[in-house]
Amino acid sequence: MPGTTTPAGFLRLAEDIAREAGDMLLAKRPSMSTRSADIETKSSPTDVVTVLDRASEQLIRERILAVRPGDRILGEEEGDRPGETDVRWVVDPIDGTVNFLYGLPDWAVSIAVEVRGRVVAGVVNVAPRGEVFTAALDEGAWLGGERLRCDPAPPLGQALVATGFAYGAARRAVQAEVLTGVLPRVRDIRRGGSCAVDLCSVALGRVDAYYERGVNYWDYAAGGLVAAEAGARVGGLHGGPCGAEMALCAPPGLFEELHDLLAALDPARDS
Repeated sequence: MPGTTTPAGFLRLAEDIAREAGDMLLAKRPSMSTRSADIETKSSPTDVVTVLDRASEQLIRERILAVRPGDRILGEEEGDRPGETDVRWVVDPIDGTVNFLYGLPDWAVSIAVEVRGRVVAGVVNVAPRGEVFTAALDEGAWLGGERLRCDPAPPLGQALVATGFAYGAARRAVQAEVLTGVLPRVRDIRRGGSCAVDLCSVALGRVDAYYERGVNYWDYAAGGLVAAEAGARVGGLHGGPCGAEMALCAPPGLFEELHDLLAALDPARDS
């Protein structure tokens, strides 16, 4: 594909693939009466994977390799595929699988592209809503033809904050304790169920901020670029990067306020 070696070229290819995967998932999503079929659990009984998670990732891998056979691919379901180039694709075939199973709209196909370890393009296809968020490094974040710029930071006490919870019971208990420290200090809390969608919601202004412990790279690689290109700050605790210890996203100013509130609650502990 001409131009694929540029961020814009990677973005076009990633968007085409994410749209195709989203269309497939919409067409094949199980009905309420059959949703328990072909479900397996991973890290805990609440951490599920479906046949369609795997089918989506297989489709995405096949489409990438048909155009760029030497690239590396990191996917949630099939792990890391080695390659011969400086390019790695980071794939979450369904971010928000439980929402997908229950017919809730906050799930997405998430595809990011790294070049030499830096994300240069990202697509989050929130297929049930018909919303495809895109971003290329230093070229802005977009929803359709609208350029995204996150809302100016409100004071912490007026912020609508999204969060999520881990699958393990012990970590959830700690997250509940942390939440009791956050909730009285903000406008309200939302729990959508998809890290990628939550990050794009910050970019769009549907929520003011987002934090979560325990996310994986494929959860936030694409959505993190969308949020950053929309003007949000994306990071972790104490100046560290966004990662499994903490993913934190908000406009500058609110980011620092929320960070300091969370840091005082010691959210990275497991007991």
